[in-house]
Amino acid sequence: LLPLLPSAEYQHLVVGLEPVTLQLGEVLHEPAAPIRHVYFPVGCVVCLMTAVADHQAVEVGLVGYEGMAGIALVLGAGASSVRAVVAASGAALRIEATRFRNAFLQCLSLQQELHRYTYSMLAQARQTIACNRFHLSDARLARWLLMTSDRAQSEQLFLTQSFLADMLGLRRVTVTEIAGRLWRRKLISYGRGWIRILDR
Repeated sequence: LLPLLPSAEYQHLVVGLEPVTLQLGEVLHEPAAPIRHVYFPVGCVVCLMTAVADHQAVEVGLVGYEGMAGIALVLGAGASSVRAVVAASGAALRIEATRFRNAFLQCLSLQQELHRYTYSMLAQARQTIACNRFHLSDARLARWLLMTSDRAQSEQLFLTQSFLADMLGLRRVTVTEIAGRLWRRKLISYGRGWIRILDR
């Protein structure tokens, strides 16, 4: 998003940006809690999760280098509707929510880009819902790995099968079985704490 802005608008925003390193499993936003910072991933991926019964949660969106976490502020809401959890460690740019709001209100190009991005996130969420409802677990895991790889810009992802199970609302043993099937087909390789896509 940021490189698409005209130079003057980018300079207006960049003064409030600070580089941070986000770690796997780090929670950036909680549902119904005020958004204190907006994050622009550079080399990390953020998973957006919605809680369901028994405090379980399921993935409803992914954010990587193409987007931002904290989109509720674009729509005029001050609190998140989802839990935002780091799904792939790496660098990001962070800006305090009030500074972001001020820049957003003053920069027309930023508004236009973020409105387009918000639409794409809505479309992604709808597709994710359809996938979760109609696709088998193998396809759901494959989709998640490919989308995360795209956003991390890496074929190798550092995460555990337990984390994957949480993201997809599956049992850990189910993820282990699926990973074994994908490995036997030479589509992925994996070890403790990592998965590598071999054949997209």
